[in-house]
Amino acid sequence: MKASTAMRVWFLLFAVIIFVGIYLTGFTVVHWFLYLPVAGMVFAAITGICPSQIAINKIFGSKGK
Repeated sequence: MKASTAMRVWFLLFAVIIFVGIYLTGFTVVHWFLYLPVAGMVFAAITGICPSQIAINKIFGSKGK
């Protein structure tokens, strides 16, 4: 399951917005857990594979079948 180009850009834009929030708050103040969605979205933007979407589809089943 590969993401479209529009979805990949959305992942990257959302990751940048979260990262700017981390930057404005301060890297030493922000909890490490907030870096996980940023890393996941950057991975999804680069590869086109979204691990969280795959996990949710496996848990709840895919409606596209």
